[in-house]
Amino acid sequence: MIQNSSNLKKNIFDTSSMVKIGMLSGLGMALMLLDFPLPIFPSFLKLDLSDAPAVIGTFAMGPVAGVFIELLKNLLKIVVKNNTGGVGELANFLVGIAYILPLGLIYQKYQNKKGVFIGCLISMFSMTLIAGLLNYFIFIPAYSWVLGYPIDAFVGMAAKINSSVVDLRTLIIFAIMPFNLLKSLLVSVVGFGLYKALQPLWKIVKL
Repeated sequence: MIQNSSNLKKNIFDTSSMVKIGMLSGLGMALMLLDFPLPIFPSFLKLDLSDAPAVIGTFAMGPVAGVFIELLKNLLKIVVKNNTGGVGELANFLVGIAYILPLGLIYQKYQNKKGVFIGCLISMFSMTLIAGLLNYFIFIPAYSWVLGYPIDAFVGMAAKINSSVVDLRTLIIFAIMPFNLLKSLLVSVVGFGLYKALQPLWKIVKL
C-alpha cells in the first residue's frame, strides 16, 4: 500500500525512518567511491549511481528524506575521502537535489505509474539544466581554482573526445549536460528498480 503525503511528513523523523535514511546515506557514499569514467566523455567526468539510494528514500519516505540522504552521503564522503576541497561533494549535493525535489514533489501528488514517469522525466531535465548552469558559473571555475588547473585544461580534455568543444560554453553543452542527462536516466531506472525490489522491506518495517 502506498503511503500518503501526510504520513510521509508525520513519520520522517521517527526512529525507523532515520535508521533507513542513515543506511541509504551510507550506501550512497559507498557508491560515490565506486565512480568510473566513460570513454564517450572526458576523464574528469566520472559516473556513479550514488543518487539511486536517495531515489529509493524519496519514493519510500518523501522528498525530505531524499534531501537528507543526499546531504548525509556527501558529508560522509568528505570525511572518508575528499580530494576536491569539498567542491565535488557540494556539486553532487546540489545537482542531486535538482533531481530529487521534482521527483519527490510530483510523486507525493501522483502516487502511480504516471507520477513515476512524469517525475523521473522532469527530474532528468531539471538535473541536466541545473548541472549545466552550476558548472558554467560555479563549479568548473571552482575546480580550476582548487586543483590549480586552468579552465582551458578541462576544455582541452573534453576536446580530445569531442571536437565540438572549444571553450567553456561548448564544454557545458557537449559534455557536462549530456553526461548528466545519461546519469539521470540511469539513476531513474536503477533507483526505481531497487525501490520496487525493496518494497517488501518497507511494508514489513512500518515507517
